[in-house]
Parts: sequence; C-alpha cells; structure tokens
Amino acid sequence: MNYGAAATKTEIWIKDVAHDGPIRPLVKDIDARFDANFAGDHLFLTTNWDAPKSRVLSVDLNHPERENWKVAVPEGDAVIEMVSPASGMLVVGYSKDASSRLSVFTTAGKLVREIELPAIGSVYGLSARWGSSEAFFTFSTYTIPQAIYRFDFTKGASEVWWRPQIAFDGKDYVIEQVWYTSKDGTRVPMFVVHKKGMKLDGTHPAVLTGYGGFDVPEQPAFTTTAAAWVEAGGVLAAACLRGGGEFGEAWHKAGMLGNKQNVFDDFIAAAEYLEKNGYTSASRLAIYGASNGGLLVGAALTQRPELFRAVVCAFPLLDMLRYQKFLVAKWWVPEYGSSDDPKQFAYLLAYSPYQHVKKGVEYPAVLLLTGDSDTRVAPLHARKMTALLQANAAPGRPILLHYDTHAGHSGGTPVSQQVTDSARIFAFLEWQLGAPIR
Repeated sequence: MNYGAAATKTEIWIKDVAHDGPIRPLVKDIDARFDANFAGDHLFLTTNWDAPKSRVLSVDLNHPERENWKVAVPEGDAVIEMVSPASGMLVVGYSKDASSRLSVFTTAGKLVREIELPAIGSVYGLSARWGSSEAFFTFSTYTIPQAIYRFDFTKGASEVWWRPQIAFDGKDYVIEQVWYTSKDGTRVPMFVVHKKGMKLDGTHPAVLTGYGGFDVPEQPAFTTTAAAWVEAGGVLAAACLRGGGEFGEAWHKAGMLGNKQNVFDDFIAAAEYLEKNGYTSASRLAIYGASNGGLLVGAALTQRPELFRAVVCAFPLLDMLRYQKFLVAKWWVPEYGSSDDPKQFAYLLAYSPYQHVKKGVEYPAVLLLTGDSDTRVAPLHARKMTALLQANAAPGRPILLHYDTHAGHSGGTPVSQQVTDSARIFAFLEWQLGAPIR
C-alpha cells in the first residue's frame, strides 16, 4: 500500500501461504518508499529509508523482525530505480546523471559485473526469476526504438530478444547531454537531440519539454513524435528539472511544495541556455508539457512569455488555488500543497498560472489540449485558461483549445486517433515555428 501520489510512505504485509499463516505487517510505520521482491525465503526491499538515493535491504522471512534486516546493496552516488532477483543474484537498475545503468550484485552486495547498454538511454521493464539464468529488460533512447534485451548470466552478456521494425535511422542524429545553471546556482542536466553536423546559428525550430514533479525522472526514451520532429530538422530538448527523480529524494523535495518555483526557474534557464548557445531563438522555440508538465509550461508562459514563440499545454493543472477540489486532485496535496492552508496558499498564489494572466501582454501562440474523459486533471483548467488568455492577451497570436469529447488524460485512444492528435500538434508547430513537418 502506497501513500501519496509519489509514494511518500509504503506499507508491506506478508503471509505464509504454504502454512496458511496470518497476514502480518512487515513495514507500516516508516515514512519512506519500499518496493518488495521475493527470492526464495528472502525478501529484498528497495527503499529510500535513511537513503535518499535508495538502497536494498535483505529480509530473511524466517526471521523477518527489523533488527534482523541486512543491507544487501548500500546507497551510492547513483539512484537505485529497480531490483530484480535472478540466478541467485540481484540485477540492479540505476539512474546515473539521468540515464540508466544496470549492474549485477551478489546478495551480499559484491559487484559481479556491469551490463553493457547500447547507448545513453533508459532501462525499464526489468524482469527475471530467482532460479532462472536469464533476465529481460527494455531499453530505448531518443535515437533507438524500444527493444527487449535478454541477459544470459552464464555468458555474462546480453542480446536483442525482440526489436520493432521502425523506419528511422538513429545514426543520423546526435544526443548531447549538457549542463546549465539555474537561477539559484543549481546545475541542471538537459538532453538535446538534433541532426549530426547542425550549425548552432539560432535558426532551428526547437521544442523544449520537461516534467519536474512526483519523483518522475526525465530520461532518454524513444517516441515516434520525437523521431519525426528531429527527422524534419527540429531540435528536441528535455530538461531534467528539480521535482523529478533523477537524483533521488533530495532532488524531488527541491521541487515540491514551497520549492515548486525551482522547477519553473530550471525550465526557464533551460530555454535561455538553448537560445544563448545557438540551438534556437525565441522566435523559433516552443515548449510542450502535459499534466504536471502542463502546469510547468503554463507557469513558464505567464512568467517569461517573451522566451517562447509557441506553447503546447496538454491536460494541464493551471488554477492551483482550486485544483484540489476536483476529481482525484486531493491526492496531490502532499506534492503541491493546498490553498486551504494559509501558508501553502501564499506560495501557490505566487506561481499559479491562471492567477497571473495579465491584460495586454503579447503571449506566445498557445494550443491547449484536454477532453471530457480526463478523470485525473479536471478539463476546467484548460477551458478557463483558454477563455482568460483570449480575453486578455494582446491580439495577433492564436490562443486555441482542442477539446475532445471522448478521450482524456490517460490515452486509450486508437492508433488512428493518436496519429491525428500528433499531426494536429505538428501542424500547430509548423504554423508558428516554420518547421518543415510533412
């Protein structure tokens, strides 16, 4: 059982099914995240308890009392994201500088080997069995589509087990990881993807995206929309903002509650870096965000409108003084705070995008996206923000709302509709940035 949208606390209960034993608590009074993996008569717990970047604990189920727990893999300088017991050992997935690493350890914490990955990218879907001699994982990056790999413990090597057929040659593109300085001096990483040999002359259409919340990391992963964008000559930039999970719980806390403005400062500094270093210019830069990312681009829109030419704001939170009153948003109060609390009201008001739309400002062109079936973020955010911007923005640039009467936040749409939705966004970006999307 998890508490809070970012799992600030976890309960784990166990039962000896073979002997029909009672259900009893293993973890229920610790304010930390726990993830459990069975391995024979042991349980391996991945947790950020007394370890902001996480560690792995070993629990002997024959003696599960807390005083008997042992550290299997200690906390290090990289964030432990996933663990899978396999072949009598532990496969541990890390995030190091916002990209994935895979290592094999003994159950006593001795490093056996590193598992080589194809490039800087993301590993997910790690799966194995305790008594098996193989493990499977999915890898992708901006220039390599998702593929399933099989790691053979006997050979100590991995190979492609399944790969989709996608007409995209990633060898023509480059992934850069750059570091820039945010407003308060914090160094923040960002991935930038573009064609090889591109001149940094500020003439290229670019899309900057990010998330910055709920301990969710921004890591390199393949999407067909991103591939189509860079294939057409565009620049894709993804900033690893505070509030995410790239560097552990401390990085997350630096972008939540009263620290949320740090996230927006990080994002704005990313845009300034791209323009200063010739990747793009303000007249050719768009920002994209969805859900919590919609809040991100909404705040950037109202705080620094001159930095951007276009904004795509999908399924967004925008009125942060009332968000908690609708649908499931009350569960996000541990992340954002609530205007029902006078202290939290003050910092929510300080950045809430809806409350900071000003009369006569030349805002970027804006495309807001939402739908009737959004069961997470109430569609009212996008509707009312559209109306307010249309009533107050200086004339000249479009403020548009695409409202789907069937779809919503979590997808569930057929491929044909997904293609249509992507084409709509591309058409908007081509119109505003002059991007040669076909």
